[in-house]
Amino acid sequence: MRTDDPRHILQRYGLSPRRSLGQNFLVDVSAPARIVAGAGVESADLVLEIGAGVGALTAALAEKAGRVLAVETDPHLVDVLHDEFDSQSNVTIIHGDILSLAPHELLEVPVPQGQPLWGRRLPHYRVVANLPYYITGAVMRHILESEIRPVCMVVTVQKEVALRMVAEPGDMSLLAVSVQFYGQPRILFRLKRGAFFPAPAVESAVVRLDLFDTPPVEVASITEFFRVVKAGFAQRRKQLRNTLANALRLPGDTVADALSNIGIAPTRRAETLSVTEWGSVYIALSPLIAGSEGRRLD
Repeated sequence: MRTDDPRHILQRYGLSPRRSLGQNFLVDVSAPARIVAGAGVESADLVLEIGAGVGALTAALAEKAGRVLAVETDPHLVDVLHDEFDSQSNVTIIHGDILSLAPHELLEVPVPQGQPLWGRRLPHYRVVANLPYYITGAVMRHILESEIRPVCMVVTVQKEVALRMVAEPGDMSLLAVSVQFYGQPRILFRLKRGAFFPAPAVESAVVRLDLFDTPPVEVASITEFFRVVKAGFAQRRKQLRNTLANALRLPGDTVADALSNIGIAPTRRAETLSVTEWGSVYIALSPLIAGSEGRRLD
């Protein structure tokens, strides 16, 4: 496995980290192998690596995976990656913004016409991402909501974000529900600030998300499900009865009755609900929301 320090590679090519792109390069020599092991990469796997940088993690992935698609948006780093990996047959370098690239097109997998409710999960497709923190959420949504989905996703994120992803009822957030709707997250290990160059202001953690084959709750519309969840967290410190009624423009008593009918106390707060309970709330409120919108259109 290539052991060049990313700092030496940058120096060799006359490059410096670009703050505008949120670049922090992984320089902990043991981290790439730990990430690859945590992702469970095997020879049959196709790995989509997002944010390849100068290839520290790319090299470790290429040792284990059958094929690596390494996406990088910085054209200067793309040149470095081509120099470093063009001779390696199982690595393909892709210059582009992942948010503008469709995973099924990158993987050359046909998908049915129309947006599916729940993208097909491919058992030998894995995603590994060491991303600028400011686009982590957008990239995760892009992957999780795509027409095809990986069997698992391993991302390096801020430690505080990792803790929010794995939160349990009592400390839930919109992020926790959004992640846990698609899969089961767990923190693999943490990384100190010095594991990166330049050192970020916060500590980091590597999170693995094992994606579900089928949704954890039956919903007619994922978009509408998250509309209800977002309404619940609009004023997270207030009681569900009030925050849902205000955000969805429904009578408070009507919302309270609907919640009581499914065994959820109207006085509870959004952070106390599990993903399954949010599914019940969505099902209970959907007819009320449809009726309310119908009345407004009359």
